[in-house]
Amino acid sequence: MTDTAPAIQIEHVSKRFGPVVALRDVNLTLPKGEVLGLIGDNGAGKSTLIKIVTGFHQPDEGRIVVDGVEVRLRSVSHARSLGIETVYQDLALIPGLSVYHNMFLKRELLLSPLPFLRNGEMKRRARQYLNEMGVAITSVDTEVAKLSGGQRQAIAIARAVYSRARVLLLDEPLAAMGAREGRLVLDLIHNLKQRREVSIVMIAHNYAQVLEVADRINLLRHGTISFDKPVSETSLEELTDVMVEEYRRSHVAVAHT
Repeated sequence: MTDTAPAIQIEHVSKRFGPVVALRDVNLTLPKGEVLGLIGDNGAGKSTLIKIVTGFHQPDEGRIVVDGVEVRLRSVSHARSLGIETVYQDLALIPGLSVYHNMFLKRELLLSPLPFLRNGEMKRRARQYLNEMGVAITSVDTEVAKLSGGQRQAIAIARAVYSRARVLLLDEPLAAMGAREGRLVLDLIHNLKQRREVSIVMIAHNYAQVLEVADRINLLRHGTISFDKPVSETSLEELTDVMVEEYRRSHVAVAHT
């Protein structure tokens, strides 16, 4: 493990499901403290790639290197033990529980040796964590069901970060959100980026939002990375043109089959 090694390095990873090739020779690098925007159409292989990095799927070929050490991610729990956390679209929050109970879900603080919850301490830490990340929640006693979509996403991200995550995978964190809610989440990601304590892969369909917070853009098409540029060297127009050209090629191919 070295300070200069990337947080995650994926080398020549391929994955098949029977006759279907989901990923083919994928190479991806996530430097420490950076935000990588991963874009691509539905069916491009983004979900499969994320599930490999989280230990849910095993690659058929290739290798994964975490902090400079090659690893075989045996399970989701194994990936988490290495600091790899994922926030999916469904968030895995319990609506009927409070903000602070959701923040400590499955890792509750107990009053040892008695099996009583240390609610006061969990409240204090939840408030501290959210304040540090710039998340405005009126009260950590509030039920999650009463929060906006953006606030719920922020709670899920905060929970992952304070589970000692070093790599955070965000699966469509801005999906189905209005401008105000999306702004809350983008500001949170920007805040995390400024702190440089966690490395982030952000999957999204809105290229403008990705360009706003990412350091680098990777485009996954037909199971492989076909576009890899720093944000400073690309633009919304270029990304749009690349996707429009891909759309045309796909339809031409279908027309000739």
